[in-house]
Amino acid sequence: MTDTITIERNEATRRYELTLDGAIAGYAEFRTTPGRIIFTHTIVLPEHEGQGLGSRLAKFVLDDAVARGQRIVPRCPFIAAYLRDHGGYEASVDWPS
Repeated sequence: MTDTITIERNEATRRYELTLDGAIAGYAEFRTTPGRIIFTHTIVLPEHEGQGLGSRLAKFVLDDAVARGQRIVPRCPFIAAYLRDHGGYEASVDWPS
């Protein structure tokens, strides 16, 4: 049996939530300014670490930001590391100073 993984953007909590069989397994917090999305913190719950969920979450949130036409500001170390390791997002990233 395979686990059901969903990722949704929750505007009320200002985070993307990754659920595994209906229970939250991780999330990426963000804030927005006009035309920009600032990723501030990403968590995968300890019992779900090492399963590739963080990478799935990072890819989803970055692809969604690009699709929305938002500039990506990676203040979260996990999102920043993902961007350094995975090309294709350079044109959409504003690295924090």
